[in-house]
Formats: sequence, structure tokens, C-alpha cells
Amino acid sequence: EVQLQASGGGLVQPGGSLRLSCAASGFTFDDYAIGWFRQAPGKGREGVSCISSSEGSLVYPDSVKGRFTISSDNAKNTVYLQMNSLKAEDTAVYYCARVPGLCNSWYMDYDYWGQGTLVTVSS
Repeated sequence: EVQLQASGGGLVQPGGSLRLSCAASGFTFDDYAIGWFRQAPGKGREGVSCISSSEGSLVYPDSVKGRFTISSDNAKNTVYLQMNSLKAEDTAVYYCARVPGLCNSWYMDYDYWGQGTLVTVSS
């Protein structure tokens, strides 16, 4: 059974950091790219970052470049999203998902999703 388990969200003050984890199981990890998406209240789903064995790491929106870093531990089949210098506008539910082959930011191409983890940035 394919599973993606996202964790690590929580409440953090502006300027703080969080590390999200996405534990994958039930499929060959190297055959897929793993992406992080987020969805803020009342907004659409936005691609944040993606990583694959062939491309390395990608970060999509300019708003998070230089602050968010994606990495993976292939021995643990886990992908991490390190988020630094968090801002109120980063508040959202963060999801991890898998896509066959290469990364892309179009959420409809991703076939399995984790349950989401809520990140709230507030003082």
C-alpha cells in the first residue's frame, strides 16, 4: 500500500523555523519525485518544492526561495522541507505527494498524497 505520511507542522512565531517530514512507503522511492505543496485558507494548492534522484532539488515560488530547502534521506525513504525565516503568509496546510519520474509543480500530476500538516506562523 502506498503511503505518504507528512509531519512536523505546528505553531511558530514569525522568523522561526520548522522542519517538515514526509515518510514514504509501499513503492520504489527512486522511481518517483516527491513534492511539497501548500494550501492556505481560501486559496488554491501551490507547489512549493520538489526533489527527485535525477534532478536534485527544486523550489518553485520566489516567495520561499532562499528560505525553504528540500532534502531527502533515501535510506529512510523520507523527504524533508526545512523552512526558515517563516512569515505569516507561509501559514497553510502542507502536503507531500509523489509523481512518477520528474518533478513538476502541477498538482494534478501527483497521484498519491499525504494527509497534510498544518503550519501556523503567528505571534
